[in-house]
Amino acid sequence: MSFSPFEHPVLGGLFGDAEIAALFSAETDIAAMLRFETALAAAQAATGIISDGEATSISQGLATASADYAALRDGVAKDGVVIPELVRQLRAAVGGEAATKVHLGATSQDVIDTSLMLRLKSAAFIIGTRLSSCISGLENLTKRDGSKPLMGYTRMQAAIHITVADRVASWQKPLYRHEERLHTLLEKGFSLQFGGAAGTLEKFGDKASDLRTELAKRLDLADISQWHSQRDGIADFGHFLSLITGSLGKFGQDVALLAELGHGIRLSGGGGSSAMPHKQNPIVAETLVALARFNAVQVSALHQAMVHEQERSGAAWMLEWLILPQMVAATGAALLSAERLIQQIEALGD
Repeated sequence: MSFSPFEHPVLGGLFGDAEIAALFSAETDIAAMLRFETALAAAQAATGIISDGEATSISQGLATASADYAALRDGVAKDGVVIPELVRQLRAAVGGEAATKVHLGATSQDVIDTSLMLRLKSAAFIIGTRLSSCISGLENLTKRDGSKPLMGYTRMQAAIHITVADRVASWQKPLYRHEERLHTLLEKGFSLQFGGAAGTLEKFGDKASDLRTELAKRLDLADISQWHSQRDGIADFGHFLSLITGSLGKFGQDVALLAELGHGIRLSGGGGSSAMPHKQNPIVAETLVALARFNAVQVSALHQAMVHEQERSGAAWMLEWLILPQMVAATGAALLSAERLIQQIEALGD
């Protein structure tokens, strides 16, 4: 056991996903925050809030900035968020009069939530690629074995004969629907967070709306009003992740049950037993079931995290930090496992 099986040097053999894990590293998070601060300065110059020269100085300074992670850790312990110490470091890197314009009018939550959106959007593209791969793999199973008979089961009892195509369709069709959901998310589900101290962007007066629109455009995020304490979008993304892992869990459960019956499926690369060398355990299928159940539990915690008091919250926000990265990691691992399991199915049908 460990704090995080998703990054464990041993358990990572089941749950690891280096591509997704990289999106939640401290380095990637800070890089996204610097992207926000750079784009903010450029957007403010474009809307006449700061000068072009100041924006250029900020861009050049941030391009060479190097984070002091020990100081950032100490800053989080004191302030509860990384941004006050990070901004201090960034202003030191920029120097001169332009340093005072770094982070102008923004608040910590703007930077942290926007960094999250940038990284979740990258994760969504990875998820989409893997979904497509799973769909294609299941299509190949149908082409190869679809016409073969397979016993259908209802209430865990043998019912009537169906075809392999019928069973595979029950695995595949939800994935098509998840692709459609993902397309909708990519169109408007990843939004800029920019509201200032209490969500009103009061420092920018009548330029606030134009500034937000310009900043969203530069970051390629949806332009909506601030959502500091409106967390339905986060919960909706978590629900989407759980739908994917739930569907893949059904696939894994079916494969495990077929393997238990000893007929209807032939798998390669099953897991061995230390006590019974003759066994070939359906490890990958079981992993899909475990990840589905993990995400199903986490969704309820994300709904708890929707209860943000008044204009901004601390406790509810922190709860998201504990939950959402693990859910994305579980989804990435499930999709990798599903791709692997599809490749392990050498034959389907009685």
